[in-house]
Amino acid sequence: MSNDPPALRRDIGFVGSAFLSFNGIVGAGIFALPATLHLQFGDFSPWLFPIFGLLILLVALPFARLAAQHQGSGGPVAYAAAFGPLASFQVGWIYYVARTTALAANANVFATYAATLWAPLGTPAGRAFLIVALIGLITWVNLVGVKRAIRALDALTLLKATPLVALALWGLAVSAEGVPPPGPPPPLGAFEAAALVILYAFIGFENSVVPAGETANPRRNIPRALLTTVCLTALLYFLVQLGYAAAMPDGAQPDAPLVAFAEAMWGPIGGLLLVAAALSSIAGNLMGSMTSTPRITFALARQGLLPAWFGRVSTRWHTPSRSILFMGALGILLALTGSFVWLAVVSTLARLIVYSASIAALPAAERAAGGRTGAGGALLMFAGIAVCLWAAFQSRFDSWAMLAGLLVLGLLLYAVARRAASAGTVSSIQPPPSTRSPS
Repeated sequence: MSNDPPALRRDIGFVGSAFLSFNGIVGAGIFALPATLHLQFGDFSPWLFPIFGLLILLVALPFARLAAQHQGSGGPVAYAAAFGPLASFQVGWIYYVARTTALAANANVFATYAATLWAPLGTPAGRAFLIVALIGLITWVNLVGVKRAIRALDALTLLKATPLVALALWGLAVSAEGVPPPGPPPPLGAFEAAALVILYAFIGFENSVVPAGETANPRRNIPRALLTTVCLTALLYFLVQLGYAAAMPDGAQPDAPLVAFAEAMWGPIGGLLLVAAALSSIAGNLMGSMTSTPRITFALARQGLLPAWFGRVSTRWHTPSRSILFMGALGILLALTGSFVWLAVVSTLARLIVYSASIAALPAAERAAGGRTGAGGALLMFAGIAVCLWAAFQSRFDSWAMLAGLLVLGLLLYAVARRAASAGTVSSIQPPPSTRSPS
């Protein structure tokens, strides 16, 4: 029997990588956004998604080039390592906090939707039971193998995407006016005011880059999956918004717009179908987050920036078991106590900063691979950073204050980790090579 340490298995293929990105993007937001956009922008609202999809591609394209240079897990943590261990730790820290608090928040949204189907789930005890069961199940599925997690993600993706596409196409088919022509474009001020809302609808595309160490042929599969997903998500959003604009009356702003849209098309059964689709969508978002985010603490541990405990790989399942269990426990705690709320508003701002730091590392990654960043690559890099900073500076002061507090806290945690390392209580270990499981 070999004495080699257990290694991660490369069980994520192109489709699994694409679904990780898709479920990172599409959560609960699409079920609330159509009414707001239709009220503000009328028949021009569908066209906002391809426009902002092109903007987010300016961020995704440098990410795709970065992903082609890195085969290990960690994503932004690995990218920011070019600027030194402190930068790598801070990027990983704020990204991990943003993702874990978002998981806790979405678990509460799931419980809210589920309570509309069965009233006992709306009681405090029922809500707590559902949250623990939901996060516990997702944690277990990820613990026992990334291949099982990806299969569950495949099913959830189909369950949430199919009703949305069917509803949009049905709305267009039965509309008396047919496909609505684009309305007049909004003034620049209104366009900028919508920027955060719409760009935030695309946040999460980076989900696929974090578990690169468990992805088959990551140099090829991750960039293709990432760019394909951004384009197809923009198309999905466009179709849903177009169908909504065609079928729903002007000025309507229901609390659950897509549920109201489905009820208008298919009656009460349609409303139930869309609630089920919303539950599948949120569950897919949670599953994708649990598949991706624990690899952040795993990567930090492998760099010696967190205790080695987080970097252990299960000898039975070949997954970063302790990082997965830690995130599951932390997600349950935050979801039940509500202590995640004060951090939730900074989640997207943190990701924009993470995106900027990652893109800035592109020249170093290409030099390390024996290449260079040409004029086109440099222009793409600066365009991606510009989009991130433009969106970030639309945020309010309190979001920036919270981010600054997180960075200070991260500095303290980093100092503690480095002191422990210098005392010999934390070992910096290099990741063993990933292996492909037998097919």
